[in-house]
Amino acid sequence: MTRRTKARSTYDRRQFLKALGISTAGVALAGCDLPSYVTLEEGEETVNSYLAPDEYMIPGVGVWYASTCLQCAAGCSVHGRVREGRVLKLEGNAQAGINSGRLCQMGQAALQTHFNPDRLNQPMIRKDGKLQTATWDEALALIAQKSGSGRGAWVSGSISGHQRVLIETHLDALGGGSHYAIEAVNSKIWESACRDMLGDPNPTINIADAKVVVSLGADFLGASVSPVHFQTQYGKFRSVPRGTLIQVEPAMSMTGANADHWVGVSPGGETAVALGIAHQLIYTKGRSTNGLSPELVALINSHDAALVTAASGVPALKITKIVELLAENSPSLILAGGSATASTDGYQAAASALVLNHILGNVGRTLKAGNGLAHAQLAPLGGGTGDLAQLANDAKAGRIDTAFTWGTNPLFTAPTSLGLQESWGNIGFKVAFANFADETTAQADVVLPMASSLEDWGTHIAAYDSDKPALLLQQPLMEPIFDNTRGFGDVVLGLAKAAGAAGLDDFDDYYGYLRAAISALMNSELETDWNAVLMKGQIDLPVYQRRLNANHLSLTAPKSQGAAGKLTLITPARQGMWDGRHANLTWLQEAPDQISKVVWDSWAEVHPKTAARLGVEDGDYLNITSAGGTITTRVFVYKGVHPDAICVPMGRGHTDYGRWATNNGVNPLSILDAAFDATTGELATSATLVDVKKAGKNRQFATLMEVDSQYGRKLVATIPAKQQSKTEGGA
Repeated sequence: MTRRTKARSTYDRRQFLKALGISTAGVALAGCDLPSYVTLEEGEETVNSYLAPDEYMIPGVGVWYASTCLQCAAGCSVHGRVREGRVLKLEGNAQAGINSGRLCQMGQAALQTHFNPDRLNQPMIRKDGKLQTATWDEALALIAQKSGSGRGAWVSGSISGHQRVLIETHLDALGGGSHYAIEAVNSKIWESACRDMLGDPNPTINIADAKVVVSLGADFLGASVSPVHFQTQYGKFRSVPRGTLIQVEPAMSMTGANADHWVGVSPGGETAVALGIAHQLIYTKGRSTNGLSPELVALINSHDAALVTAASGVPALKITKIVELLAENSPSLILAGGSATASTDGYQAAASALVLNHILGNVGRTLKAGNGLAHAQLAPLGGGTGDLAQLANDAKAGRIDTAFTWGTNPLFTAPTSLGLQESWGNIGFKVAFANFADETTAQADVVLPMASSLEDWGTHIAAYDSDKPALLLQQPLMEPIFDNTRGFGDVVLGLAKAAGAAGLDDFDDYYGYLRAAISALMNSELETDWNAVLMKGQIDLPVYQRRLNANHLSLTAPKSQGAAGKLTLITPARQGMWDGRHANLTWLQEAPDQISKVVWDSWAEVHPKTAARLGVEDGDYLNITSAGGTITTRVFVYKGVHPDAICVPMGRGHTDYGRWATNNGVNPLSILDAAFDATTGELATSATLVDVKKAGKNRQFATLMEVDSQYGRKLVATIPAKQQSKTEGGA
């Protein structure tokens, strides 16, 4: 969460450039006279819509335009095929380094978000306790009346570019306030450990250069800050000579399903596994302890095979095999995330991965310093779950008078134990910017219908792009479907101006604001240069080289997470539903889950031994109960989950999100304990202990296929990696 304090200064050129998101360093790098077509004193310009039909457009022939995908925080660059004024297909932009021309299923489904008939298309105001339709003038007048004084706050998802600049400018104009960035799928703990131990919160991860990758619960291929980018890296990693992937986690992820070796670990046991690997590397392979604190060396020394097996459930022989692979293949790479960093000891798991990278000599080879942005105001403000907890505390304490929400649904993602659903009512006035009605808009006082991402202007910086950061342009691919929706930037620009923000008076709309900002960044006001940015979809930004330094390589002993008779609830995100934002899209509801192949419902993955103990089989209903409540869903018996865990993916179980998502499945986030990582304050989404009991009779799953049967046919054969390299020309 970032806090803003009121700061006023005399209007000047520096203040103007600040309003455009250009830092002091950026002024020196890209200082230029502002283009004449955006200043009122130079005269007005007649602007025809960029989307108006041109003479060269031929009926029946599609034209591709560049934009940016906003289906998650990754920020992939896309090309949209437009024919007769309608966008019909999206593909990855091959010129963009972050996704290299590729696009995931969620990005493809942006078309269904755009054309969805359930989109909000009229402002609403709460009258007599109910939301009722209103005009834009009525909605904006009420916002001006209610938000002029008091403590304001913005609640958003991950945000970057000029949207972030305008939000913080608006907060400044309101007299200061807090910006809560909330994202269920995030890398906040990994970033915190990298900042503390390497001096760089976002080092460049080079999977393609590694010969062995050991992942401690990091689902980098499925649910990560940039899955398409890491999938591309993984493809290179798998080419000849073929790398080896080892996945250590309590419940199999998409990354685990693609691994050469999947190691089922007891929930929270990843740190013990990492310490056991370090123990053997040092005491049997002679690796150096240089740079490690005496306390850390003593901790590693104590984690012999017996202790590691007791703490993690992983046999000593498996640890030894991992050590042999790491010792014989260099460089390697150790990652941590997902279930590993979603426990109350999550920071220690990430720290232990960095310790292993140091011992193995990977720092500077597969884990390199990234590039930082000279224009820090434009940099991504990555969301997390720590801000969700802070929001709940501040709302309960009455520290927020007006809240603006955009790109997040905190009343769905917040566990009941946080109390946000009750304390939300303490906020005097709530404004929701939204495309769809959801749990948060249902509690708002004003709801503003937004243009879709394919109808709007914007700039973005990818959540993970530490190698070659670029400012990604989002441009409309077609005219708005609904006449009464407005662009997010246009509305926030208007709110900031109405609140008295300095440096914005020269702009009548967000298009003019963006054009001025980008022209200043390019140091050019030429129409040809602007068109080149539109065609490419991005502009390179001035950067500086960060440095990696082993600052403080230390960690504490891992804690036991289990309890007799209880299971640990694992709540991963999966490609498709993600954190629940795509549950109203039928394309993604019908896309089979990567592990269970289930569609249109929730399920609970349990190990066969656990299922036998509970007396259940596929399709039987289970009650899963924590201190925060009970959810009831069906059993999916699966070997890819530890016997001490039960896995219920997040994303379904909405109570108010349209016809396709409401009352479809269950929301496991709702019953999580209010437990947090001890170091970073992030919510521990895989640390809740639950009681599990059989609840009802069997009902057959809707699935695409069986996941663990070849029906007696030899469909998949395995050969040694060395033999595969020979047959693929790697000998």
